[in-house]
Amino acid sequence: MSPSKLTHGPQTGEFIAMMALMTSLVAMSIDLMLPALADIGADLGSPHENANQLVVTMVFLGLAIGQLLYGPLSDSIGRKPAIYLGYAMFGVGSLLAIFAINFPMMLIGRLLQGLGVAGPRGVSMALIRDRFAGRAMARVMSFIMVVFIVVPIIAPAIGQAILFVAAWRIIFVILLVLGVVSLIWFALRQPETLPSERRVPLSVRRMIGALREVLANATTLGYTLMAGAVSAILQAYLNSSQQIFQQQYGLGALFPLFFAINALAIGLASFVNGRLVMRYGMRPLVKIALFALCSIALLFVGIALLTAGQPPLWMLMAYLIPCFFCLGILFGNMNALAMEPLGHIAGVGSAVVGSLSTFVAIPLGAVIGQAYNGTVTPLAMGFAVLAFSALVLMYWANRDQPEPVVVSEE
Repeated sequence: MSPSKLTHGPQTGEFIAMMALMTSLVAMSIDLMLPALADIGADLGSPHENANQLVVTMVFLGLAIGQLLYGPLSDSIGRKPAIYLGYAMFGVGSLLAIFAINFPMMLIGRLLQGLGVAGPRGVSMALIRDRFAGRAMARVMSFIMVVFIVVPIIAPAIGQAILFVAAWRIIFVILLVLGVVSLIWFALRQPETLPSERRVPLSVRRMIGALREVLANATTLGYTLMAGAVSAILQAYLNSSQQIFQQQYGLGALFPLFFAINALAIGLASFVNGRLVMRYGMRPLVKIALFALCSIALLFVGIALLTAGQPPLWMLMAYLIPCFFCLGILFGNMNALAMEPLGHIAGVGSAVVGSLSTFVAIPLGAVIGQAYNGTVTPLAMGFAVLAFSALVLMYWANRDQPEPVVVSEE
């Protein structure tokens, strides 16, 4: 069953919406409780304010670990059973978070939530690769991100609204309900995309062999590491955004509005990318976006230093909005370029790409977040270092690639 000959299952529109909802559980698990981080830390005995960022970081850690499990598992037992296992673990983690009595218990619950959402998030990448390839895959992923990006736009506002009328624990109840709804939709509407004749036994030898193949491919490895550097930019922002907007700039309940504006920039870029990638290709768009990101990041480092890390709010937003627009162009293309050579090992390939990029991003994003000192200087300098690192990785990944030919597909 080739990707182009899959004729059963939901139509493309429903498929995009379904995959977007499943993968949006990651964003919901992170963004919904951003306004509640201070309350969670205070109620559960967090040692210090920067430690509250671990409520976010633990989800990413679980996501990185979980993707190594679900990808190979989905190649062996099928996409749907692997996703079901993830949903079950997500449910357990949600219950631990709901009933947490101390900060370590909350962190364990968050780790399990991350391990759980790694199932629908990671395996859905392989499921998409089962159905689509090349520029068509990049286009589908871009449109999925358009739907998916609605979540970061509205999630903090929903979380803030919940805090107006209820305790922060209700946020995790809502997460659990959303997980159940998306699970039922997926179970009823999406058929298995990996038939039994294409499944392979789950073995350590095969997993090691597939890992070597992924790591030996310069294009895949380069774009995976590049995705890690770019993802670290987003993680650093997520880790410290609540402190920057609510505390440093004193926005309080207006924090979700400013967070939504930046998220909207990513969503708009993803939509634009979905239109442009079929005409110009992935590599030219990645190159342009990276050069723009590096230029903006370097300029703002100077501004941050000149203002002692306290630039006016409008200036900070004038910096963040184009940065996140560049990120929106980069995300779908980087992942698609990393996955392009891996159609024959889509499950384990998506696992390694997703897990390795997240493992790269976690410590980098955490270091920048923990360096927060009441100014935006650590964030600005971290953004610049990561952007230039991604630029170097792009040239390394493309060193053996011919110059792309632009083809109009009207």
